[in-house]
Amino acid sequence: MSRTDKSSGKQSGRQGGGNKKGSFTRGNAPIKKKWEKKKPASNAPIKKSEGIRLNKYIANSGVCSRRDADIYIASGNVLVNGEPVTEMGYKVNPTDEVKFDGRLITPEKVEYLLLNKPKGFAVLPNLEVGKRSVLELISNATKSRISSIDRLDRPSTGLLLFTNDVALSQKLNHASSSVTHLYHIALEKNLSHADLLKIREGLNIDDVFVEVEEITYTDQGSKRELGVRVKGLKSKTVKRIFEQLGYEIKMMDRVMIAELTKKDLPRGHWRFLTSQEVINLKNMK
Repeated sequence: MSRTDKSSGKQSGRQGGGNKKGSFTRGNAPIKKKWEKKKPASNAPIKKSEGIRLNKYIANSGVCSRRDADIYIASGNVLVNGEPVTEMGYKVNPTDEVKFDGRLITPEKVEYLLLNKPKGFAVLPNLEVGKRSVLELISNATKSRISSIDRLDRPSTGLLLFTNDVALSQKLNHASSSVTHLYHIALEKNLSHADLLKIREGLNIDDVFVEVEEITYTDQGSKRELGVRVKGLKSKTVKRIFEQLGYEIKMMDRVMIAELTKKDLPRGHWRFLTSQEVINLKNMK
């Protein structure tokens, strides 16, 4: 065969798609690819490749077991980012919002922690050099991302309740909350009896009527120290009551939240709530 013929043969081979063993049939038979992958059906559900399975996410939140979670998922009682998910094996990411029977849940272990805050510590993380946060005091308590239900400013002391239970936080922070807080307050001067009566009767603070459950003198001699019991009021609102009447608070110590007290809890220390204490808080209206 001439050189021209060999060149022509190679050219013919390229046009036919090559002559690798098993790639094509001979002659005029249709081309057949032996290792062609099947395409997924067009109606196959799209699943996330990362994250954790939805039933595990629910189980980790402490709501129910994985098996029971599957039942709730199948019945459409679980929403992911506002949409019902009924697909078994569906995966969610930490940034997804998951609601179980209308309640927002988190896959972390639910924790409840009580701290006796010292003076000079901020409740929120502080970026100022030399300023300390209460998060330093509870940093070794848990790996869960807990936060304070209510706040106390830097000079104030006393009880702070931390949790990652979103439903309980929303309940205790609601304006209609029946949870009582008891404060020990010291003023820079005596509180007059007339102003004591005004506080008992209620005051308008920032166009909102505010009343306390109880206010009494704790030191009958000076009348500068007071016990103030409030229901559902923030600590800053309690301060505003006295500021509006012209008094400066020198010391403010929260000594009780609901039935939780500082007993056996020194300043700067923390403890986990007991199961019964958690149940009592959840049962409060």
